[in-house]
Amino acid sequence: MWLGPEEVLLAGALWVTERANPFFLLQRRRGHGKGGGLTGLLVGTLDVVLDSSARVAPYRILHQTQDSQVYWAVACGSSRKEITKHWEWLENNLLQTLSIFDNEEDITTFVKGKIHGIIAEENKNEQPQSEEDPGKFKEAELKMRKQFGMPEVEKLVNYYSCSYWKGRVPRQGWLYLTVNHLCFYSFLLGKEVTLVIQWVDVTQLEKNATLLFPECIKVSTRDSELYFSMFLNINETFKLMEQLANIAMRQLLDNESFLQDKSLPKPRKPLKNISALKRDLDARAKNECYRATFRLPKDECLDGHTDCTLWTPFNKMHIPGQMFVSNNYICFASKAEEACHLIVPLREVTIVEKADSSSVLPSPLSISTKSKMTFFFANLKDRDFLVQRISDFLQRTPSKKPCSIEREWKWNLADPGCEEVPELPSSSPLAVSPMSALSNRPVNFCAGEVPTASQGLLKLFRRNSEELLGPKGAKEKMKEESWNIHFSEYGRGMCMYRTAKTRGLVQKGIPENLRGELWLLFSGAWNEMVTHPGYYADLVEKSMGKYNLATEEIERDLHRSMPEHPAFQNELGIAALRRVLTAYAFRNPTIGYCQAMNIVTSVLLLYCNEEEAFWLLVALCERMLPDYYNTRVVGALVDQGIFEELTREYLPQLSEKMQDLGVISTISLSWFLTLFLSVMPFESAVVIVDCFFYEGIKFILQVSLAILDANMEKLLQCCDEGEAMTILGRYLDNVVNRQSISPPIPHLHALLTSGDDPPLEIDIFELIKTSYEKFSNLKADDIEQMRFKQRLKVIQSLEDTAKKSVVRAVSSDIGFSIEELEELYVVFKAKYLMSCYWGNNRAAAARRDQSLPYLEQYRIDVEQFKELFISLTPWSCGAHTPVLAGRLFRLLDENRDSLINFKEFVTGMSGMYHGDLTEKLKVLYKLHLPPALNPEETESALEATSYFTEDVTTEELDFCLHCESQETQEDKERRSENGPEKEEKGTSPQDYRYYLRMWAKEKESKKETIKDLPKMSQEQFIELCKTLYNMFSEDPVEQELYHAIATVASLLLRIGEVGKKFSNRPMRKSEDCKANNTQDPVSEEESPTSEQSQNSAVEQRPQADHEDKTCGDAQPEKTQQENQTLGDGSGEGQGSPLQLLSDDETKDDMSMSSYSMVSTGSLQCEDIADDTVLVGCEGSSSAARYGSTIDTDWSISFEQILASMLTETALVNYFEKKVNILQKIKDQKKVERQFSSSSDYELSSVSG
Repeated sequence: MWLGPEEVLLAGALWVTERANPFFLLQRRRGHGKGGGLTGLLVGTLDVVLDSSARVAPYRILHQTQDSQVYWAVACGSSRKEITKHWEWLENNLLQTLSIFDNEEDITTFVKGKIHGIIAEENKNEQPQSEEDPGKFKEAELKMRKQFGMPEVEKLVNYYSCSYWKGRVPRQGWLYLTVNHLCFYSFLLGKEVTLVIQWVDVTQLEKNATLLFPECIKVSTRDSELYFSMFLNINETFKLMEQLANIAMRQLLDNESFLQDKSLPKPRKPLKNISALKRDLDARAKNECYRATFRLPKDECLDGHTDCTLWTPFNKMHIPGQMFVSNNYICFASKAEEACHLIVPLREVTIVEKADSSSVLPSPLSISTKSKMTFFFANLKDRDFLVQRISDFLQRTPSKKPCSIEREWKWNLADPGCEEVPELPSSSPLAVSPMSALSNRPVNFCAGEVPTASQGLLKLFRRNSEELLGPKGAKEKMKEESWNIHFSEYGRGMCMYRTAKTRGLVQKGIPENLRGELWLLFSGAWNEMVTHPGYYADLVEKSMGKYNLATEEIERDLHRSMPEHPAFQNELGIAALRRVLTAYAFRNPTIGYCQAMNIVTSVLLLYCNEEEAFWLLVALCERMLPDYYNTRVVGALVDQGIFEELTREYLPQLSEKMQDLGVISTISLSWFLTLFLSVMPFESAVVIVDCFFYEGIKFILQVSLAILDANMEKLLQCCDEGEAMTILGRYLDNVVNRQSISPPIPHLHALLTSGDDPPLEIDIFELIKTSYEKFSNLKADDIEQMRFKQRLKVIQSLEDTAKKSVVRAVSSDIGFSIEELEELYVVFKAKYLMSCYWGNNRAAAARRDQSLPYLEQYRIDVEQFKELFISLTPWSCGAHTPVLAGRLFRLLDENRDSLINFKEFVTGMSGMYHGDLTEKLKVLYKLHLPPALNPEETESALEATSYFTEDVTTEELDFCLHCESQETQEDKERRSENGPEKEEKGTSPQDYRYYLRMWAKEKESKKETIKDLPKMSQEQFIELCKTLYNMFSEDPVEQELYHAIATVASLLLRIGEVGKKFSNRPMRKSEDCKANNTQDPVSEEESPTSEQSQNSAVEQRPQADHEDKTCGDAQPEKTQQENQTLGDGSGEGQGSPLQLLSDDETKDDMSMSSYSMVSTGSLQCEDIADDTVLVGCEGSSSAARYGSTIDTDWSISFEQILASMLTETALVNYFEKKVNILQKIKDQKKVERQFSSSSDYELSSVSG
């Protein structure tokens, strides 16, 4: 490539001049190419350590003038070919011109100008794309691609200098982190190390320090552990590695998320030496943290943040912290944790104004809201820019809400004196939350059916109102009053100041009248509900009357959802629960419905109306408990891993015991998935839910630790899992809420775990207090970090389980060993994943459906299959291999959806690797019959038919038409058998009943015999010959194989040619047969061969055919010979077709075959077809009369091909030769990184 001229002081240092003229030098880097010696090794090492560009571009061209000591680098190249092209251009276009100049400065100026012009012309079209990344980074990306053979679609995120520990020796080199791979390259004194690891293969990432390894990063895969150290900024590197590994895990979990993550926003300004991808990944990490901290919707993007102070009227202080601004929110977080959090939705903002600065309060900014609250921020560094950004976002925020929610809320607060919600007394009829205002609005989504729950079901089904008048009722009133005082001081609604006092009130239990409102606010569900008016109603309307697997599961679980509560003992509660769960299943089909969702949703419906319960469920499933409620409960397993880790840290004595008993994995799923609702009395569990909506998963973990801590002594004495479960079950059953005003609901779990001793009651508020005292130092950020680590383990563990399940499912029917199947599965899955991140518009790259059986989750298309086939097949056919791969794909793709699963893939591979000669030939035979063989592919055979001997009589033509009609009828029958199956799958591919029927069919034993194979036509036989000729090229015994196949082809052509003359006789009456015998234009010389060849041609027909006995004078002899041939099925001995020929004819055939094979030259397909035919037409010259029409009644059977093949030892040896597929897989993995999508990239072998 041309370089902007750079000054070089020492032209000879570390470079060797290869060509020179008065104005230019062409140089090669020492040590590059052959030889180099010690100097070359030192130079190579230096280049790697210093990250010199000479490692990628070992050739360069310098400009020089005679008297000047300064040189100018004008071009560099990665290969001699590239640099020679530049050298020749300079010699042809500049040398003559430069010789005219007198002044050397003018020469240099002219050269520099010319080179700059060339570069500008080359970059004219690329400039807009390449502005993102700085030049240094582009150079590093070029090195990465060249060194590791990566295609252009593989983007480099960042690169770092570090050491890789190989044994106890550190190898200094460069670590390249790309979107899909971790790569490392080192070259020290001739020792080269190249590592390439896919992120999807990483099982663990750890940052640790040991005596052997100074502060280092450990990367674990299933096969190895790698250590990297000596980073300049190890924290940044580790954080980026974790982020990339988790994006890869996301891809394994759900392709859709990964594809969305790949669409990264364009940067506003490029930063020095940082790639656009790295910047965007950093921005994504900040976005995720921002959304998690303030519980904002998933599509909210952080625009920026700045240090500032916030005036807090409740304690009259300026609290230091950070202001965050995004598209729809202004948020504040204090530096001291829990001092103050604030969320101001821009839809609530009415005025943003700059106040006057003073020495006490520099750069103040006031923001007023519709609820008459004003927030004062100060100490803003760039106040003017901030105000401009907020103004821009405010302009984009719709001022009029088309939502009846907003109208009713405003109407509810529109009474004079009621503008400020906090000032309302608790007894006022207008002291209602936004939630309560909505609850009074009847919304019937299903007119004509059961009424919709327009408010919390608890209000409709409250029993035993005497409790409200007793001490518990008084306590409840006190709680409500405390909250109203809090609202008056700290604000109410989304704009509330959230402080440690707020958390203290939540810990004491939220009053039942406020529970729904505060759940909505603390979870962030209120934001999503207000910004999506009518969304739930539309979903309910769309989902009504629709049925799928999710709705069936929902129906099954409806009556199991809190059956002990009166609200769910009637159709009103059941119908509300059905609508909410069904609406969510239609909103998020990836999750659909998962067990435990019904229990959580039923509790939400007790305190909220349907729409609110729906949005709380959305917040729960998609933000607060990510990946909990999918088919593999990944999120719950991840948090279970965190729980185990925390147990080791906080309760080390108990940890080992619990691990031995295997209790943690059992308890944590039921505790986490249902938020203790299924294992604790309802009145107590609902207080846990209160704290969960405020604190998140951190609180569930700390309560779980407190429960284990309280039972430590008993658990340490347990002998088995059952005893431990009983102890924990009894403890949880007796956690009581003495302040609850609701009547106690019988807890089903308690009935099963009650013992003889009177239970010791545990107050829920005491348990919560203890959990904060002992385990409150858990931090949300630390938990997120631990989730990263555990997600790698869990998803890789699930992938291993899936692999074992698939291998076990297919191993019984396939000839491969378990080890071979596991290796094939890894290769197959890698090919599928490659399509996800390197493929462009492939059907296989679509998001995989987790609800499908493991066997169906990874599927590849024809292009991917071709790539695998070419690298793994034992039948390498050169340029013809992709054609053969396409045919095998069509043969395996029985449902015609253009995708094949792993079982179909290994079935095709097994046919080529395992079984005897007959089985392998059967696969090859099928590849040249429909559906494997396309009609278009056989058109080329028409060109070759003019060389075939054809003698088509009218009677034979009639018989041919009859045969065709028979074959057509058979095809129709076959299609009718397969048709319903195909149609059924096409109409409802996700119908589980289809898979049950499919599995049942697979269990039926269907043994296909060689008699079931249809005959092969002339054009199909030509294609088979082409394949065989291509298959034998580059084989050690190539000539022997060509000689053998020429002999077999010659014999089979005669068999087919002669067989057609007799094949129609059984179909006619005996006198017609006699007449035909007299008209057969077969010469006396040819008839012995023809007659005996015909015997083989009729082997496929049933021996008991009655009409065979009435076919004229020649029939008895024929039948006798036929029986003799059938008596020896191997094709050897007396009945062998080859032995039935005379010795002279055999000699002629052999010599002709040898001659024709020697003359084939390049062995192209067309030539091969010609040669094949020449061998078989020695006795006839009638070909020219028939032009290029295929002989439609010429046919050959599989038995005839098999018998003919068995006569040639070379062919038998070839097909019975054992090939080690594990070695093929190993070789294939070396080039797995190279990818070719529509021939854009070159495949090259790279050491792995």
